[in-house]
Formats: sequence, C-alpha cells, structure tokens
Amino acid sequence: MLLECVPNVSEGRDAALIARLADAAGRDAALLDRSSDPDHHRTVLTLAGSPQALHHALLRLYEVALAGIDLRRHQGVHPRLGAVDVVPFVPLGSTPTAVAVAAAERLGAAVAERFGLPVWLYEEAARPGRRRALPAIRRGGLDGLARRLAAGERPDFGPAALHPTAGATVIGARPILIAFNVVLASDDLALARRIAAAVRQRAPGGLPAVRALGVPLPQRGLVQVSMNLLDYRRTPPRAAFDRVRAAAAASGVRVLESELVGLVPRAALSEEDAEHVRLREFSPERYLETRLAAAGLAAASGGDEKGIDRPANP
Repeated sequence: MLLECVPNVSEGRDAALIARLADAAGRDAALLDRSSDPDHHRTVLTLAGSPQALHHALLRLYEVALAGIDLRRHQGVHPRLGAVDVVPFVPLGSTPTAVAVAAAERLGAAVAERFGLPVWLYEEAARPGRRRALPAIRRGGLDGLARRLAAGERPDFGPAALHPTAGATVIGARPILIAFNVVLASDDLALARRIAAAVRQRAPGGLPAVRALGVPLPQRGLVQVSMNLLDYRRTPPRAAFDRVRAAAAASGVRVLESELVGLVPRAALSEEDAEHVRLREFSPERYLETRLAAAGLAAASGGDEKGIDRPANP
C-alpha cells in the first residue's frame, strides 16, 4: 500500500528550520519534494511511503514544527490554522481511499494525544455531519475557529481549545490535487481577487473543481492568483492558466509566469503545456512519477502513468 502525503507547514523563510523540518520528515518516508515561499510563509513537503512509515515521519515533523514555529509571530499571505496547517494523505495506484482515511484518523489521534493539538478531519476522512471542505474549516482563520470553539464546536480529536503557539491542525484524505499559481505583471490586488472570484468553481461560469484566491507577493511587488485544481481531468493547469490570462488581459494586464507548488502527475501537464503556461523552472523532475521512480517506489505506485494518476478507489 503506497500513500503520498503533502504536509503544509507555516514556515517559509527560516532556511535552517525548513531544513530541519525536511530532515525530520525524510527519515522514515521518501521526501520527494520541498517547496517554500517567503510571501506565503509556507513550506509544502511531498512524502511517499507506507502508512506506517508516513505515520512516524509525520510525528517527527510535528515535533520539529511545534518546537520552532510560533503562530503569534507569524505573518504570511496564505490562510492558515496551525504550525502544521494541513496534512492530506493521497492514495496512489491501487491503494484504496480507505487506507488513506485510516492513516488520517490514526495520525489525528496520535497528534492530539502527544502534542495537545485540536485536530479536524477533512475531505474523505471527515465524519458524517461535520465540515468536509478545507475552506469551511478555515473560514474566519484562527479567530473564527476560536469563536466556534467558544460557541461549542468540538474538534475530531484533542482539546476544545487552540494550542497557544501552534493553533490547530487539519488532517485528511483526498485524491491528487495540483497547487498552481499564476503571477500577474501587476501589483493590483483587487484585480487578482476579482479574477480569483471569477475562476473558482462556485462562481457563475467558473472552472470546475477549482478553488482560487488573489494574494499579494510583497517581496516581488506583484500579485498572484493562487489555485487548487481539485481534479485536473476536469480543469488541467493549461485551462486554468488560459482563463486567468484572458481575465487579466481584459483589464489590460499580462501574465508574467506560473508556478507549481509540489509535484504534478505527468498526465496533467505535458512539456508543451509547461511552456504554454510559462511555468517557472520546469523540468521532468517536477513529475510525481519521476520522483517516485527515483525513490524506488514506481512499482508500488502502479509502475506507469495510468497507475499513478487514476482517481482514488472508494
């Protein structure tokens, strides 16, 4: 059974701490990728391994993160609830979704017990009648979550109070997701937010299976449309880029470049697509299949593109 796990940690600037986080996570599982952004103040790690290996790797990651991150001093443009903000498990190849759900539940219970963190489960791991979508859990940020706790909401595991320095954590199971950002040649945040609002799934005429935010990039003096492509078969990166580019052009603004956060299945993005979307620093090393093969995990993942990228089995 092979799982991918993509923990998002609220640290994107301290190189020494980021190195310690990556080292901790990579001791028991294969560390396939590390993406850090100082404006988002966030690091996304891509791990792969057995459920047991990932469990140990993630407990090490939480230990280092909680020792080094204090959300009271954290400022970044990305929404967040915790020092280790969100930890999704992704079934690969023939691994059933139930294995990812079980891994999420096991980790949630362990994190709550060991570190005193309130834990919310999301997506496929969400319990009946509970908030399922990550944006719904994050709504209102830490202050909103604190108000809901005060009003009687309870986490799935752990105390009904935020950790004083680490906040909360959200753990779940989901299919492959592509984090894809388009940078505009502009500092107009209102424009980026209008474009994000127009392209996201819930907007009239929006792109299916797309979540989007408009965010500033203060260190670059630019703005970005930051997207999660929840199902690249319905909206691949090229389609998302073209929609953002058209909306920006309608306001007289050009697209500067795009970027991936983490890895991408080969079926989602050809090398010609990567050139079309002006993807920064792209090479075949950004393919999930390439990294799995380098880690000796290709056979466990299904061994080819069709094995790795099909929808998770129920």
